[in-house]
This record gives sequence, structure tokens and C-alpha cells, in this order.
Amino acid sequence: MAGGGGRPRCPPGALLGMAAVVVVAAGWGERDWWRGRSCKGPEPKEEQSIDLIGKNEVYGDTRHEVNVYVKVFTNSPFLVCMDLALSQEKIIDPNYLWIGPDGRDLEGQRYVNLTETGKLMVMGFRESMSGAYTCTLSHKVIETMTQEETEMVEAYKFMVYAYREADHAYQVSVRFSTMHCKLKTNGLFFERLKKILNSTISYLTCHITESSYKCHSIRTPKNGLQHELFVNFQVNPFAPGWEKFCDRIPYDCGDVTNRRVQQAANRIGKFFHQLKYVLEHEFHAVPTIQYVENSFSMIPIDSCQPGFGKSHHTHQNCASCCVVCGPGTYSPNNEVTCRTCARPQARMYGAKSCY
Repeated sequence: MAGGGGRPRCPPGALLGMAAVVVVAAGWGERDWWRGRSCKGPEPKEEQSIDLIGKNEVYGDTRHEVNVYVKVFTNSPFLVCMDLALSQEKIIDPNYLWIGPDGRDLEGQRYVNLTETGKLMVMGFRESMSGAYTCTLSHKVIETMTQEETEMVEAYKFMVYAYREADHAYQVSVRFSTMHCKLKTNGLFFERLKKILNSTISYLTCHITESSYKCHSIRTPKNGLQHELFVNFQVNPFAPGWEKFCDRIPYDCGDVTNRRVQQAANRIGKFFHQLKYVLEHEFHAVPTIQYVENSFSMIPIDSCQPGFGKSHHTHQNCASCCVVCGPGTYSPNNEVTCRTCARPQARMYGAKSCY
């Protein structure tokens, strides 16, 4: 019988596709999502999650790599060089070896916090820090009767990805009735509408972009032929001077711009809800144009910064995140997907081109 450092082994099928996925938000590492199973007994998943959140720790798994998503410029959670079951046991003479994505020993690196119990935190996470973090744990198992020592080796792999929140904008569509599609006042109305909307949200350094309108003739069963202006535009957070809101943000102000554009979208929504009054007082020169009741709609549009993209297939548990583009892929602009290189020339994370 083994004693002092022995560990039960999971029977076949006990670890049913065990996986752990962690999304780390701001600060020291708020946990948005975690799941996992172990073979150490019927412990409720919710209780495990609460326990792990409080400790700011992610445990390894000898059977599967563990995906961890860390928001740029924040610290990762502690990556623990053991699984949850082993963490409940006494371990004799443990020795930990952490290797980073570049293949180098992480001991003594300035950007990591490596504890004597084998826990690793990567600080000030950047896209270039993404990749595989592997740990080898060696320890002893001592036979109780003979005191014979056996060296045990466990290997753990964490795939750590940088991510950003998506940049938000809002697509708006709205309709107005008009007397005829060929009226010059239609164009004047459209330009006046843009000016009022821009002035409504200018204090947030947001503005109206990609605006357009078309006039269509519509035959209705009850009212005969009618004419309507179909107006479309985007509410965008990057009006001239938007950078001043980021002066107090040392690294990334994506959260700030998203809050501002949300406020701007709310202002636009309120404007159209009060449009009957506005048309009577602001558009007295063009009384022939009227708002079509309940025609206002607004939907969010996400974009990712260069070097980042979304992938529901590769990153299912961070599907709404803009995750760093992996080796062999790139993103040169504000699209929401990473493109695949024709030749695997982009060998780093966060590439903006294949070269």
C-alpha cells in the first residue's frame, strides 16, 4: 500500500470529456465562465465554480489542454500545475517546470508571477503572449511498508489566448412618408436630420456614418399609392476627438468607447420616440414629411481590432470575444474574422498580415 503522496487514478470513463474553459475579464481576473469534472467524488459543479472563482485559479488536466481567455493588459488567473483531484492530496517533494509559448523556461521571467507551489500568473497580458503554457510536475510516491520511492511525472498544457471586447456600433433604419419621391425637400430633410442627430450625440464624441436614403413608391390595399423615405445610418463611437476620452486609460479604452456608443444609441432611440414633437418644431419648413410609426429599428454591429477576430468554431466558449488571430491567420482591418494565409507565413499570434 502506498502512502504519503499516493493518488487514486480515474477509472475509464470517469473523466467524461473533462474540459475547463476560463474567460478572464478586467483586473486580477474576474471569472465569467468555468466548467469541469473530476474523479474525486460527486462534487456539485456550481460549488466547484464558486471555489475556483474565489481562488482565481485554473487547474490543469492530464488528458486535455485547458483553454484560458485573458483580456489584453490584464493579469491571467493562476494556472495551477496539477488537476483538481491531485490538489486535494499531500504531495511529496514536488518540482515544477513551466515552459512558455517560445519554448523557454519561465522561471525568473519578469512578466510572470511563479509561486513555490507551482502556480503561474502571466501579468499585463498581450496578444504576443498567447500560446501554449506547459507545466511538468514531478513528485514522489513512497511505499508505506518498504519506504520504496517512486518518481511520478504529470504534464499539463494550458492554451492561453488574449482577447478584446468587440467594438460596438449600431445600425439604424427608419422610414418617413413623403408627398412624392421627386421632391427636393426629401434631400433637404435628410441632411437636416443628420445634423440634428449628430448634434444630439456630439458631446459623446460619437457621430453618424454610412448614412443614406432611398425613396420608394408603395401600393397599399387600403390607402393606394404612397411614397416613403427609407433612411439608414450607423451610430459610430469614433468621431474626431474621441481619443481624449482615453487619456486616463493607460492601455486599452475599448470599454470606454463601447459605453459611449451605448449612450449615444440610447439618445438616438429617445429622439425617434419623441419624433412627432420634433417634426412639429424642428422641421416646420417641410411639413409634408412625416415619421412612419414604429418604423424605427436599431441593431448592434460588432467589429474587431486588427489582429483579432471571432470564431464560433475554434473559440466556442468565448464566441462573443475578439480573440487573437492564431498562427497561420491574420486580420488586417476591423472585420470580425481572422483570414487564413495562403501559405503559413504568419507564425505569431495577433498577425495583421501574412508577412
